[in-house]
Amino acid sequence: MPSLTSLAPAGPTATPSRTTATARRLMAICGTLLAALLCALSVGASSASAHAALTSTDPADGSVVKTAPREVTLNFSEGVLLSGDSVRVLDPKGKRVDTGKTAHVGGKSSTAAAGLHSGLPDGTYTVAWKAVSEDSHPVSGAFTFSIGAPSRTTAKVPTGEASDSTVSTLYGIGRYAAYGGFAALVGGSVFAGLCRSSRPVRKIAVGGWVTVFTASLVLLLLRGPYTDGEGIGGILDLGRLGDVLSTKPGAALLSRLLLLGAAAVFLAVLFGSYTRRTGEREADARRRQDLAFGLGFGGTVMAVGLSATWAMAEHASVGLQRQLAMPVDMIHLIAVGVWLGGLASLAVTLRAGEPIGRAAVRRFSRLAFGSVVALVVTGLYQSWRQVGSWGALTDTEYGRWLLVKVGLVAVLLGIAAISRRWTGRLTDATADTAEETDAEAEAESASEAAPAASAASEAEATAEAEAEAGTKAAVKAGVKAAQPVRTGAADAAVDTPADAETESGDGPGDGAGSDAADDDPERAAQLARQRAAKDKTATLRERDADRERSALRRPVIAETIVAVVLLAVATVLSGTQPGRAETEQASASATKPGGQLNVDPVSVLVPYNTGPKSGRGKAVVMIEPALPGDNALHVFTTDLADRPVDVPEVKLSLTLKSKGIGPLRIPLERLSTGHWSAKTVQLPMAGTWQLSLTVRTSDIDQVTETRNVKVAQ
Repeated sequence: MPSLTSLAPAGPTATPSRTTATARRLMAICGTLLAALLCALSVGASSASAHAALTSTDPADGSVVKTAPREVTLNFSEGVLLSGDSVRVLDPKGKRVDTGKTAHVGGKSSTAAAGLHSGLPDGTYTVAWKAVSEDSHPVSGAFTFSIGAPSRTTAKVPTGEASDSTVSTLYGIGRYAAYGGFAALVGGSVFAGLCRSSRPVRKIAVGGWVTVFTASLVLLLLRGPYTDGEGIGGILDLGRLGDVLSTKPGAALLSRLLLLGAAAVFLAVLFGSYTRRTGEREADARRRQDLAFGLGFGGTVMAVGLSATWAMAEHASVGLQRQLAMPVDMIHLIAVGVWLGGLASLAVTLRAGEPIGRAAVRRFSRLAFGSVVALVVTGLYQSWRQVGSWGALTDTEYGRWLLVKVGLVAVLLGIAAISRRWTGRLTDATADTAEETDAEAEAESASEAAPAASAASEAEATAEAEAEAGTKAAVKAGVKAAQPVRTGAADAAVDTPADAETESGDGPGDGAGSDAADDDPERAAQLARQRAAKDKTATLRERDADRERSALRRPVIAETIVAVVLLAVATVLSGTQPGRAETEQASASATKPGGQLNVDPVSVLVPYNTGPKSGRGKAVVMIEPALPGDNALHVFTTDLADRPVDVPEVKLSLTLKSKGIGPLRIPLERLSTGHWSAKTVQLPMAGTWQLSLTVRTSDIDQVTETRNVKVAQ
């Protein structure tokens, strides 16, 4: 394949120092962009982790039921994967009262139900749940309901993320590495097969295979701790792998590892037999053509299969039009790999100074253009499917990240346009050089035609004289060979023995030097290093001497840097709740049955002491939902050991001093031991109300305590 450098016109050269400075600046830009992206990820990751949203429960959150239910049911916005303890129900003392079995209701994957033991006493119960969305992301939460009447509860409600922070970070890095490795593997293989195969391109493809294989294996080991919310030590529990492999994400990761095993054979053939047959003659052209067809078919199958392991376990497998969304997602992933992986292959080829013909550069340019068209078409469909509305572009986390991705794609396309322009100039310049070379060759042949006849006649006349002179010169050379001669060439040989021994093909000293090098392995290794350094310097000098090549290399490197950041943003998008789902979740929350807001009840602890030892205890006053209008009020009296106790009388009143309202006396009805209640308490407006509680423990011992209670707007 012809070299771009050999076809470049003469002219001013780009110095290595200038190229090095440009590379440093580009690397600094890349580091800054990645650092900014990581900062943004650390800020926005926590709010972007939920996918399947809890839409309703039975009993409802915060509700009070008269009798104990037989089971607790949860409904989600999309299908979820359940485990044995996905739903746990805790009594007021924090003890589990569920049967320990969680299942879908009626076979619907978007539901979960846990049975309850019979004979549950009155009080407030806490339901803690965790599940895995169909798109492979863990979700969790908790809510409460009461039987008979609300009560104090010591159950600890889980807070924070559904996964351990260290495991989540490692899992995110593994997903990014898997995407990057896939792009390098696909793009490097396509570039090697259709454009130019070289050692740097082989490093890109093989490095991509190693990266995606290692990342997929790590993701498989982290999958269990990631979904169960455990620490990094959970990867040592290999028994959990069976449960992981029974899920859709686990099966996808295992399928990816098996396909990568077949891809290793594909790479061995591509960079082995196929590359060696590139220079064969027409006798083996048919055999090489059959090999190329087999590689093309096998590579296509591998790329489609690997892309399906992502499409079958992430956003494309959930939501509307999933039968169409999964193939579209596969095309999108393959197009990303061909474009970005091929771009990296072209960048390393140009940087290494490998010879690459102008036809190969133009071929990749057309290939990249086709990939961009596929990306735009599939990206538009995916954006409509995941976002759903224009408002979601700015009001949801997914929409904002999508805008960042679109901006980076626009920057990438702008740089790609510059690269295509330099590719066109490179083609024009090399064509002009070829024409000039042909013209010079014709002129030289015409000028040499005239003296050719006279040179032929003179050759016969001087043949005998040259033969006699050659004999005398041979005799003199034999005499001089035994004597040391100091010349400028000899001095150069003394100063640079490596160059003299490698470049000079004549002279009596060459044989002795080769024998000495063969006898001394260290000397041979030193000569090999010197020759390698000399060849590398000559290659870089030849590379930098081509203005068009250097100009093309800079935008290609810039494209690669932006592509690295773009791939990171795409990884974030794949782990963020789609805008359409977030909007539907917000709409469902705003239209709950009854139109009431979900506000936690206000609870006030009032210790009391009427004097005697039996007159000391604690009272808990609960107002639900603590909003203007109708409210429910409960008073619980206990001793210092938190055991319910009865007292002869409890009185309560509320006063809003800032508005001159009150005191409003609240009639209380005894429901059970230590439990008084008022079903309807009218609070006319919001504000800070003063609560006055009077507890009488005997005929003559009583005390009144006051506390402030805030009623929300």
